[in-house]
Amino acid sequence: MLTHRVLFEEQAIAIRVQEMARAIAQDLPEPTPVLIGLLTGAFIFLADLMRALGRLGIDPHVDLMAVSHYGPLVSSSGLVQIHKDSALDLRGRAVLLVDDILDSGRTLSMVRDHLAAKGPRWLRTCVLLDKPSRREIAISADYIGFEVPNAWIIGYGMDASGEGRALPYVALVEREGEQG
Repeated sequence: MLTHRVLFEEQAIAIRVQEMARAIAQDLPEPTPVLIGLLTGAFIFLADLMRALGRLGIDPHVDLMAVSHYGPLVSSSGLVQIHKDSALDLRGRAVLLVDDILDSGRTLSMVRDHLAAKGPRWLRTCVLLDKPSRREIAISADYIGFEVPNAWIIGYGMDASGEGRALPYVALVEREGEQG
């Protein structure tokens, strides 16, 4: 297992997700929005957010998209590739795009623009973590859980080369010799 330092404990994440759900519920123009989660890192956050919204009387439809930006599929131009698109008809719907982390901004920007072209009447973005120091594109999320430093993050669905995804908390990967 990677050496890591806990940034946000499980209970702190649960509290923040509930707070985010309340803010989203107040802004929603309808009680049956579409939540679109980006695989794979956002799946735990998406599920917890969906349940938190459900407790507030919101009955979201859910779909998943698979996109890649990290790893060998990244082109030198920095383009994001869609491997699985949303199959739902988004015309006239309230859509919330949910991702684990806003880093360079490339993924969120491209997917947001892609979904906007499908004609939703309301489109917002929601991320558990924001890493503004890494931003390459001028974008910010409408709903943000926590701000994190410029480091590799694992846990709560996020991984580093397959490790750490199942951790119930969010942690910072420490390089050998680093101390928190």
